Amino acid sequence: MPDDDELSAERAPAAEEHLHHGHGAGTTAAALTALERRLLAQAKGVYQVEQELLPAWLRPTKGEHRWQMGVAAGVAIALQSSLPATLSVRPHYSLPIFEGVLLVGLFIFSPGRIVRHSTPLRMAVLVLIAVISLDNAVSAGLLVHAIISGTANDAGKLLLEGVAIWTTNVIAFGLWYWEFDRGGPVARANALHKHPDLLFPQMQQPEVAPPEWEPTFFDYFYTSFTNATAFSPTDTLPLSHWAKATFLAQSGISLVTVALVISRAVNIFHSGGS
Repeated sequence: MPDDDELSAERAPAAEEHLHHGHGAGTTAAALTALERRLLAQAKGVYQVEQELLPAWLRPTKGEHRWQMGVAAGVAIALQSSLPATLSVRPHYSLPIFEGVLLVGLFIFSPGRIVRHSTPLRMAVLVLIAVISLDNAVSAGLLVHAIISGTANDAGKLLLEGVAIWTTNVIAFGLWYWEFDRGGPVARANALHKHPDLLFPQMQQPEVAPPEWEPTFFDYFYTSFTNATAFSPTDTLPLSHWAKATFLAQSGISLVTVALVISRAVNIFHSGGS
């Protein structure tokens, strides 16, 4: 049997080889870690450059404030409250009061920028827009019935009521466009959807807009107004099916309302108010 010296002589090269391999493995791991860090830094740099080159509407942003939408909804509620009881859902002030409570609640629970997803808050917004639209649809229907039946005999009053209903209609559709384009304001702020439902001119020609441009509620209100006055898209084009259907519905409602109100008012003026 080999003695202790012979065993030690055999184990020494093996130990040395083990240490050599261990040292090499440690060096390789350190090199891989350093390479990984460099690649991550480069990827982060590329991401930052990409974000700077992308227009604001395609990358995450701070989000818009709620006040524009709130002012528009408040105007719509005021216009609905100004209509006579004969053109409103009974009891007369029930829906405007409900709408006002929802609007105040939105500002209490979400007073700043619209960047945080909240299912209750979005449901409250959808209910608010739906109630405004329903209330205005009832008023428009009652006004059309009054015109057709011949009971609307005051031209000045008829024009004021028609303007109030038409303006509320513009606000309501502007709210719908604002709430559903690219998933809504929260989704737009977080750049969750790249493909727009509404194509604004700044998206087609980014060189004409500042780098931080992105659509806010006023852009959707303007789109609604021009669609209601021209009875067709103007500078902003609907791309998705729901957007085209909504544009179609708004144009039709606006055309019927304007045509009936103006023709009846002209007829009243011509006949001397009889």
